[in-house]
Amino acid sequence: MLSQQLADHAALQHALGFKFRTPYLLLRNFVSFAELRGECFVATETVREWALQAPSPEQRRNRLLAVRRFAIALQAEDPHHEVPSADLFGSACHRRRTPYIYSPDDIRRLIDAAHRLGPDSSIRPLTYATLFGLIAATGMRISEALAIRLPDVTEDGLIIAQTKFKKSRLLPLHSTTRLALDGYLATRLKTASPSDALFISDQGTPPAYATVVTVFLRLVRSIGLRGSPGSRGPRIHDLRHTFAVRSLEGCAQGSQAVARHITALSTYLGHAHVTDTYWYLQATPELMAHMAVAAEALHRGEPA
Repeated sequence: MLSQQLADHAALQHALGFKFRTPYLLLRNFVSFAELRGECFVATETVREWALQAPSPEQRRNRLLAVRRFAIALQAEDPHHEVPSADLFGSACHRRRTPYIYSPDDIRRLIDAAHRLGPDSSIRPLTYATLFGLIAATGMRISEALAIRLPDVTEDGLIIAQTKFKKSRLLPLHSTTRLALDGYLATRLKTASPSDALFISDQGTPPAYATVVTVFLRLVRSIGLRGSPGSRGPRIHDLRHTFAVRSLEGCAQGSQAVARHITALSTYLGHAHVTDTYWYLQATPELMAHMAVAAEALHRGEPA
């Protein structure tokens, strides 16, 4: 019963235009947990026990809120469903996870590890090496990279059509990035595939988001950037964060130059508002040095 209700709920979310990817994975896990207990309705105690299996307070709260939203929708049609309290585990303010800033050597080792993937003589190693390299070089979202089609690769750059905020943009590429992409394309165009997706697996089909994440985690563990399963460490999204930070580090100093740079960076990253870009600019020793110089100039009454 819960499985069918989840399927109906997911269909509604998709019809409304939501990707509903991560919430669906969480809810599918919860539904399996509840149905193994023979339950047909959402029960607060079951939600609590299931959420407590998560390895961190943040993940427990994510689980709770995902099921709570699902339960609210179900209770509107059937009062037998219980809606767990949002503060079931206590009140908590939302804190963004501290990002990992990759070094150039980290990225090089990640790409090298991807090249060593199997099967031999398949496109799979080149697919993952190019995929992770492209994200690192452009700061695009993983979902955007996986949505790129062959016609989206133009002489002027990449057309990013499937964006988080439904706004298409053109992504110019550095010459070295373009060279690497062209090398991948030479193999991709020779590989039989029923799809026009830019990135494909050794089966000729686009890799699923969950599969890409699994491969990424295995690679970063293999090069020592992450510990055993369940432990925290670098994520794919941190490649995007690293791109933004390194971009600012290379920006000309001066408040007006920085302001112009952030505006351009926000557009390049595809943010809805320029203020969304500020969070990506995580402090690094280089940025702290720039800030110190600006603060000293301001203290002396000079323009920052």
